[in-house]
Amino acid sequence: MTSNAPHRFTAGALCLLLALPLSAAPARAADNDSALTLEQIMADPDWIGNPPQNAYWSDDGRAVYYERQREGIGNQRMDLYRVDLATGKAVLIEPARRVKEDARGELSRDRKRKVYERHGDVFVKDLKTGAVRQLTRTAEDENGPRFLADNRRVTYRSGDDVFVYDLETGLTSQPARLVLDKDPADKDEPTPLQDQQTRFFDVIRQKQEKEKKEREEDLALRKEDPTRVPQTWYLGKDVIIDRASLSPSGDWLLVVTAPKWSEDSKRAKLPQWVTESGNIEVREVRPKVGIDKPVPHSVILLDLVKHERHDLDFAALPGSKDDPLKALREAAKARKEAMKKKGEEKKDEAVIEPKAEGEAKPEEAKTEEKKTEEKKEEPAQLRTLEVSDFSWSDDGQRLAVQLRARDNKDRWIATFDTATAKLTPRHRLTDAAWINWDFNEMGWLPDNETLWFLSEEGGYSRLYALSERTGEIRPLTPEGQYEVSRLVPGQDGKHLYYIANREHPGKYDVWRVEVATARAERLTSFGGLVSPPVLSPDESQILVSASSINRPDELFVQPNRPGAQARQVTRTQSELFLAQDWTMPEIVPIPSTHGAGPIYSRVYTPRDFDPSRTYPAVMFVHGAGYLQNIHYGWSNYFREFMFHTLLTRQGYVVIDMDYRASAGYGRDWRTAIYRQMGTPELEDFQDGVAWLVKNKNVDPKRVGVYGGSYGGFMTYMALFRQPDLFAAGAALRPVSDWAHYNEEYTSNILNRPEVDPEAYEKSSPIEYAAGLQKPLLICAPMLDQNVFFQDNVRLVQKLIELKKENFEMAVYPVEDHSFVQPTSWLDEYRRIYKLFETYVK
Repeated sequence: MTSNAPHRFTAGALCLLLALPLSAAPARAADNDSALTLEQIMADPDWIGNPPQNAYWSDDGRAVYYERQREGIGNQRMDLYRVDLATGKAVLIEPARRVKEDARGELSRDRKRKVYERHGDVFVKDLKTGAVRQLTRTAEDENGPRFLADNRRVTYRSGDDVFVYDLETGLTSQPARLVLDKDPADKDEPTPLQDQQTRFFDVIRQKQEKEKKEREEDLALRKEDPTRVPQTWYLGKDVIIDRASLSPSGDWLLVVTAPKWSEDSKRAKLPQWVTESGNIEVREVRPKVGIDKPVPHSVILLDLVKHERHDLDFAALPGSKDDPLKALREAAKARKEAMKKKGEEKKDEAVIEPKAEGEAKPEEAKTEEKKTEEKKEEPAQLRTLEVSDFSWSDDGQRLAVQLRARDNKDRWIATFDTATAKLTPRHRLTDAAWINWDFNEMGWLPDNETLWFLSEEGGYSRLYALSERTGEIRPLTPEGQYEVSRLVPGQDGKHLYYIANREHPGKYDVWRVEVATARAERLTSFGGLVSPPVLSPDESQILVSASSINRPDELFVQPNRPGAQARQVTRTQSELFLAQDWTMPEIVPIPSTHGAGPIYSRVYTPRDFDPSRTYPAVMFVHGAGYLQNIHYGWSNYFREFMFHTLLTRQGYVVIDMDYRASAGYGRDWRTAIYRQMGTPELEDFQDGVAWLVKNKNVDPKRVGVYGGSYGGFMTYMALFRQPDLFAAGAALRPVSDWAHYNEEYTSNILNRPEVDPEAYEKSSPIEYAAGLQKPLLICAPMLDQNVFFQDNVRLVQKLIELKKENFEMAVYPVEDHSFVQPTSWLDEYRRIYKLFETYVK
């Protein structure tokens, strides 16, 4: 189709496109290529070859184990394989042997045993003999097993309870009984009537005295008798246990609690339309942002030896009583009052009574009254805090707690010393936008006094070491415009291993740093994407999963030294996939005209590119917002990667940009969208289109755009706010109104709706729907628990009321946010392809 195709997309406003035929099907691939069709691209990914997952070393370091997903649409079962490194042969492990060989877990500190959880039960393996001992066999789910510091006791959780298993005696014990109720000994203040009853009647006084005596005797017996369950700890009836962790010494129990869910919580309803019963079935899903009040966490430390309870007080954290949103809160209040006043003025503007001479206006009188009143300052309140992480030292004498303000502006690290029962603030990270949900890792070194942690305070994630003894904090990784993440400590604590994109934003490798000297070394040279290293038992080798642009993950083994050669030990990709000649994109740093720095992009060019002709183009917009897709590894958007090869074979140029908000480029790139989602990204899209016109002979009137989730949101914003930038767009499972999204994601970037209504109005596509001029395809799954179907139904109604004609909506009745059925994928991308063939090509 030519570029002057009419922009009238359909005659109707809302069309449910479920199984209509596609007239513009892709042509067959050239003879020198294997046939590539949409049917093949969107088939179940089994055809590519299921990659290895969850890899680990054999106990002797001579073999590698990994899992692969079993073939079949939506099949979640995993098969276990073993690769002998001497022969390179991979063997499927039979189910009967998996209990012995499926042994990922935690080693004891003397490295003689391994503890692990399998199907909700706990097992211990003797690393010398290979003998496996099953510790539990229950219908309950036991989880989180680990060794205590004495190497002979194992602790694990079951529900809200913590248990300890003694490997020498075979005794299972409960170090503390936690009860979510009020302590019977804590009586409410008696009413006058109760006071009178106690004063009048001996029988009541005797009953009270008897109950008190029995409680005291029972407590004394439990302290003196080691064969009994220790005393009960009453945590209150209005809380739930969020997490519990026994110290490695076994002497302290950390309990994190949160208030119970309010019965008034207004959770959204999600109808299911295609059901076994034939009836519409409704289930409750998450609440929308701003619906529920943020809930605080409380941290309780129980001294199991002295039978003492310590409720941690976080008031000493610097800034814990600040209100960073005060100005926005006051502005929102003034805005609301102004709107209310404006409405009242409109209502009463026809009735204006003259004011008598010398008579003060009611507003003036109120102002004067306020001036004469003494202003009363309310005491500062502790901000609502949550526990985002915690870590015990190996000896159990120290605890590090990481806390985050629910307003998303601060993160603190504090340490608790069990000898003094004292909490000490150690580090504060403040961000005027929001604290990143990544780069919050921390842990203790084996010396039991050095805490390592990540911080984005310098603009990029960097590794630091804190001395508990001196309080000194020093950086362990050099300054630079790169990100450090996914830490793996060595056994002796001399080295820390991590992933970094130090050489290029899109090239990740394994690095290690010597803690004493802060000397960093690059270990791998994959230059794509790589997983955190799994160290062999003697730490002489590392095991990693690595990928490239056109090849999914495979496993590699490499000696643990810089410059060593990596050896590929798995080959899981199918012959059909390997036979394809995929279009390899260039990775280009596109200059920004908005002062933002280079915008890294993947550009896919037709193989027979002719500089004398002009080309149509398609822009793909990745989802999540904070996600990196412009790298040299295999993309999570592998279907789109294959679809882009098909598009280039049909004569399109394709661009995929890491617009502002994307991951991998530091704090400022991430937070550019604070309170203005959709604005910086759209500026980057303009630069991308201009670059295509200048460098790839693209016709500016023949550029289409598509993307899912955040990419769908940005498709809306582009078509609504910049109607001349793109010829057509496909918005897949898109957000149209951020007030309908979730609390965890949205409140970081836009604050809460009642605090920052302007940010929501500025950032929500539904506010700009009147700007739609070009053809729009909306694809919405009806069972979406992430972006509710209702969100896009509301947008469609708005478009109907605006009398827009050039849009269609395709619905997918059995799909959640991430599609599972190949038929749904195929239907969706047929429609996208037809859209571009009709209005772009």
